[in-house]
Amino acid sequence: MKKYEYVTISAKTGLLSTKSTAHREIIDEYAAKGYRYVGWFPSKMSNMLSGVLEEIELIFETDV
Repeated sequence: MKKYEYVTISAKTGLLSTKSTAHREIIDEYAAKGYRYVGWFPSKMSNMLSGVLEEIELIFETDV
């Protein structure tokens, strides 16, 4: 059986800027806990017209 963890990253904190490496720290932190990074999902956008990404979720998996 698998267990999943979801970590929300907000653009308001600057974590979604193109020069940010903070996501790497989160991925490394979860890897140290035994999780595997499996992907990301755009969880919040400003609106349909501009499509500015405001939040994403990093998805991690581990065996239970």
